Amino acid sequence: MPEAFSAVDVIRTKRDGAPLSPQQIDWVIDAYTRGVVAEEQMSALAMAVFWRGLSADELARWTAAMIASGERLDLSAVTRPTVDKHSTGGVGDKITLPLAPLVAACGAAVPQLSGRGLGHTGGTLDKLESIPGWRASVTNAQFIAQLNAVGAVVCAAGDGLAPADKKLYALRDVTATVESIPLIASSIMSKKIAEGSSALVLDVKVGSGAFMKSVEDARTLAQTMVGLGTAHGVRTIALLTDMSTPLGLTAGNALEVAESVEVLAGGGPADVVELTLALAREMLGAAGISVDPADALRDGRAMDAWRAMIAAQGGDPSAPLPVARERQVINAPSSGVLTRLDALAVGVAAWRLGAGRARKEDPVSAGAGVVLHAKPGDPVRAGEPLLELHADDPALFAAAEAALADAWDIGDVGSDAASSAAVTLVLDRLS
Repeated sequence: MPEAFSAVDVIRTKRDGAPLSPQQIDWVIDAYTRGVVAEEQMSALAMAVFWRGLSADELARWTAAMIASGERLDLSAVTRPTVDKHSTGGVGDKITLPLAPLVAACGAAVPQLSGRGLGHTGGTLDKLESIPGWRASVTNAQFIAQLNAVGAVVCAAGDGLAPADKKLYALRDVTATVESIPLIASSIMSKKIAEGSSALVLDVKVGSGAFMKSVEDARTLAQTMVGLGTAHGVRTIALLTDMSTPLGLTAGNALEVAESVEVLAGGGPADVVELTLALAREMLGAAGISVDPADALRDGRAMDAWRAMIAAQGGDPSAPLPVARERQVINAPSSGVLTRLDALAVGVAAWRLGAGRARKEDPVSAGAGVVLHAKPGDPVRAGEPLLELHADDPALFAAAEAALADAWDIGDVGSDAASSAAVTLVLDRLS
């Protein structure tokens, strides 16, 4: 049977700035998934979209076609209201770990399909896989059963979910089309809508350690994704949050798990607690649940849900976490107030220490990473620890130190820079 369209004609249409018809979009996504549209042809179309963009109607159809390329999970058997969360990624962003069990402890079901880290941003699955025995893969039946019994699942997406996105995601990475807002939005939202949750809260990061460097670009991405979710019947809310400084005091897999457990135990860094509660309140509100999640942190319910969630996927929540074999301390060069600590530099350092990967197939070191001894606004003293590097191989320290060469500023106590150093975490809300 002949194909309905020619890939060259579809590419030319978008290259010349004309809108793609719904039928062209449906065909090109399906034909690419089937292997009829070649990689070089989809590369050309992705670049045309990068330069010409997609209208709201085109983007909605593009996203729908990506969802239709695979299965859509049926969560009708889940007895709790369902609500998901997605972060666009950052440094030290371990928020899913305390957030999913916290929201589950308050009565919602959190079906969280997560990914692995690439480059300077950490992956939730990499963090959880540092827990002895924990497994990322679950069957659909196990997924539903765990949502009903525990209220939260954090796992890898199956191959049947938006397969067009898996192909296109890998292609964008090698064709310099990653930064296209329509392609980012459709990639994220096709997977999230296919998950079948009734509501979704987006954490759109802004700053040096984030995909979106400016508030304007982050707001555009957030508005685009909220519009897509709403158009597909998913109640969608977005928070713009700061990623100029790492979240919490750790960047690295097992290090971030340990910090997340501190939060669930009622402690942990103030910024991690603040963002966890802000997102939990949004998720519970979107699910129609009127509960203060802070109570579940205080009374131990969130910790109970964490232990149940980890155990359900084969993990031992009581087992010791992996620890890197080697450590190296970087001391503060002068006394004063830390006025800047660059998230990107810390993320690259953690990556170079073994906590991240350059390619999807690369292994990661569970114990590697960076520990922060101060955050912007904190006093520091010359010769005292500022950062601590963790790695299994001491030969990796030099590259990590090079990444951190211009990562911080120290100002005088009482200076304007010192008084304005503290970070405002939540920058905006869109719905």
